Amino acid sequence: MAEITAITPQVKDKDRCNIYIDGQFYCGLKLETAILHRLKVGNSIELEELDAIQLENEKAQALDKAMTHLSASMKTEKQMVDFLKKKGYVDIVCTYVLDKLREYGFVNDAEYCEQYVSSAGKGKGARLIALELKKRGASDACIEDALQQLSNETESAIQVLKKYMKGREFTKENLSRGYRHLMSKGFDYETAKDALDALRTEED
Repeated sequence: MAEITAITPQVKDKDRCNIYIDGQFYCGLKLETAILHRLKVGNSIELEELDAIQLENEKAQALDKAMTHLSASMKTEKQMVDFLKKKGYVDIVCTYVLDKLREYGFVNDAEYCEQYVSSAGKGKGARLIALELKKRGASDACIEDALQQLSNETESAIQVLKKYMKGREFTKENLSRGYRHLMSKGFDYETAKDALDALRTEED
């Protein structure tokens, strides 16, 4: 048996509270749910019972919050799980919501990567895009497949370089800075060099 050592209101949502078990944060619950099940500081409770209470009473609310979060923009599965955990939902609730989102087609890492590459590929190189997708929790396989869309990185690099050089003189120093700018945007050595050569040719 575990002991409820504290029940505190959540700062950002007054209708929810945080439950602490044996001195450590365990989960978040709706206040009405805590009251309904007579959860009080000092009470002993099985963790399985607390998990069941949260799953039954909060899975609908968790799904609703997830859908609202998704309405602004697509998210990866990891981003959704991170979001739900920050809201105080335990693993069993996160798993339930993620399964539903997959079932409805609202989360799809492969599709997310494809859309991200399509948008970011206009101003970033494959190296940086892959890193950003990795941070968002996308798998290596999804990232690799999506990066196949980048059929002409050199052209993208040329456009990025032109934008950087706009209003600047074509001095050796500025071109060197432009090259470093391309590298910082995730373009590899060869692509950055090709873009630089192409721009020099145009100016000549």
